[in-house]
Amino acid sequence: MERSVTVDRPLSRVWTYLSDFESTNDWDPGTVRTERTHGDGGPGTVYANTSTFAGRTRHLDYTVVDREEERLLRLRGVNRGSVVLETMTFRGDDRRTTVTYRMELELRGVARLATPVVPLVLRRLGDEGATGLRAGLERL
Repeated sequence: MERSVTVDRPLSRVWTYLSDFESTNDWDPGTVRTERTHGDGGPGTVYANTSTFAGRTRHLDYTVVDREEERLLRLRGVNRGSVVLETMTFRGDDRRTTVTYRMELELRGVARLATPVVPLVLRRLGDEGATGLRAGLERL
């Protein structure tokens, strides 16, 4: 799933906001709570995330695996039933910024039985996430 959002906000401001994954508390409609549990925001930083997905509440531990200042933030989320790779790329200047958000999902174990419905759920999740992301960025 991939979505792009462009807003009339400076890249530096957008980066500062989104590079702290706790910002999902503000903009991601599926997030119940995200809390940094380890690290300073750079690679190796861990965030505990509780979200609703397909009508169920799930907990994932996300680890920052790649961070390039004002260019890229990549996190890997893991729980018993899934592995999620979330990547945000940033392009912009002092007036306007485009954020491209990409989520790759791998289901494991019993969760793999849900594979046929995942594309539909991800499409809705992507649309709702893009709407929330745009709203969060426009509040900056």
